[in-house]
Amino acid sequence: MSKFVVAAVQAGSKLFDTDATLALFASKLTEAAKTGADLVVFPEAFIGGYPKGIDFGVRVGMRSPAGREQFRQYFDGAIERHSPQMSEIRSLVKDSQVNVVLGIIEREGGTLYCSSATIGRDGDILAWHRKLMPTAMEKVIWGQGDGSTLEVAKSDMGVLSMAICWENYMPLLRSHLYSQGTQVHCVPTVDDRDVWLPTLQMIALEGRCFVVSACQFMTVGDVSADWFEPVQGTKPDTVLIRGGSCIISPMGDILAAPVFNREAIVSAEIDMDEIKRAKFDLDVSGHYSRPDVFKLSVDTRPQR
Repeated sequence: MSKFVVAAVQAGSKLFDTDATLALFASKLTEAAKTGADLVVFPEAFIGGYPKGIDFGVRVGMRSPAGREQFRQYFDGAIERHSPQMSEIRSLVKDSQVNVVLGIIEREGGTLYCSSATIGRDGDILAWHRKLMPTAMEKVIWGQGDGSTLEVAKSDMGVLSMAICWENYMPLLRSHLYSQGTQVHCVPTVDDRDVWLPTLQMIALEGRCFVVSACQFMTVGDVSADWFEPVQGTKPDTVLIRGGSCIISPMGDILAAPVFNREAIVSAEIDMDEIKRAKFDLDVSGHYSRPDVFKLSVDTRPQR
């Protein structure tokens, strides 16, 4: 079998309310499964939330008590890899009988990580990735991942890779994923800019792989904390993240165009044989790689 259906869920998590977000996850997973999807990709930080527009009271050389309390609430909304919430997520995936890539704010000890889990149809975790490089203010609230979580997932529909948001601008990370034979590259993100689409088209063309990008659509009304005052405004219908989820072919063609300013599930049928046709003239980890000139060294040891 070479043809599958892939889908990207575009919805905003319920920031500071993990129970409500888990309920939303269950609902959206069921909805996506009804499209006949074999793979469903959820956005970055879907479980735990992406607090766009606030600064947690941080200035250079300064932190505020109010900001520390805001972080405490954010910290409490994160989940651990081995936790009742994660068991619930895996059970829901098993019941739906689809493969899932899910953005999670992971808690370990006193540190939070922006992570992404690939879960197979049977509920088993196929891969677990921690974002290597938080961007800009993200460095304040998230730790850095290491090279031990850069593995692809071997699923029943092929090889799935994942890179979170601006990790996709890291050329050596992309090369490492391509070298592992990725066929469907999954992109949990909150990047809602117009230039995100050509970024994904370039990656699809470069890696000769399908790309499935899932972005949140989130408004102020999705946030339960009464102190939440993002710079974008405080009206409930103020858009914080506008979406842009899409699906791209190995030749850079748009299979599902970006959707903006509303919740959506975008889906498309993909044919894995398209990858073979695309690699006829470009295989960046094979006949186009010039290993006599270039070498890539990746430290995949866990760093504690």
